[in-house]
Amino acid sequence: MSSKERWLETTWPRVRAWLPAPPAVVVELGCGSRGGFVPALEADGYDALGVDPQAPDGASYRRIQFERSELPDDADAIVASLSLHHVADPAAVLDRIAGALRPGGSLVVVEWDWERFDEASARWCFERLDHEEEGWLHRTRDRWLASGLPWGTYLPGMAAEHGLHSARTLIDRLDERFERRRLERGAYFFAELAQTSEADELEAIAAGQINALRIDYGAIKP
Repeated sequence: MSSKERWLETTWPRVRAWLPAPPAVVVELGCGSRGGFVPALEADGYDALGVDPQAPDGASYRRIQFERSELPDDADAIVASLSLHHVADPAAVLDRIAGALRPGGSLVVVEWDWERFDEASARWCFERLDHEEEGWLHRTRDRWLASGLPWGTYLPGMAAEHGLHSARTLIDRLDERFERRRLERGAYFFAELAQTSEADELEAIAAGQINALRIDYGAIKP
C-alpha cells in the first residue's frame, strides 16, 4: 500500500463521520490524480464529484482548478484535504466553497500546521522515513541538509518558496465565512514513515516528543 493510499484509508472514517447521510451531494476540492475520497464516497452511496487539475478521467471528476470549475450551488458537503494551504488565493477559494454549499451544508477540512513543524518533529520524522518509497519528506530532508541552514531558517524559506499559507491564516479565513463546529489536532506524518502507525505518532505527541501538525476542521454554512 502506498503512503497516499494509507493516508486515505486512515483518514476516510474521520472525514465520513462529519458528512451528512448518503445520497448527499459531496464535492472534494483537490482530489488529486488518484481520486482522493471520491471512490470511498461513491462506495458509501454518495453523489460525489472530485475537482483537481490532475483529476482522473471519468464522469465523477472535473480536471480543472476549483476556482474555475462549474459546480452545483446546493452541494450538501465539501471536503478539502491538504489542498487549501497551497492555493493561490485562499479567500477566493473559500468564497467559491461558500457559493457551492447549500445553507446548512457541511465543510470538512484536513490541513497541516507547517509553522509547528519544529526541528524536533522534523528529526523524529526523518529518522523513520520509508526507504522503499520516496516522498515529500525525503525531499525536504535532502534539501535542508544540502542548504546548510538551521531548520528554523530553512522552514520559513521553504514555505515562502512554495507559497504555503499558515494554518492560522486559513482558520481565520474559514471562521469569517462558516460556523465552526470542531477544531482538532492529530497525527500527520505516519503514512510517510516506515513501521510507524497513527497510534505511534499520537504517542510521540502525547509524550511531548513532537508537535501535532494535523488539523481537522469542521463547519457549516450559515
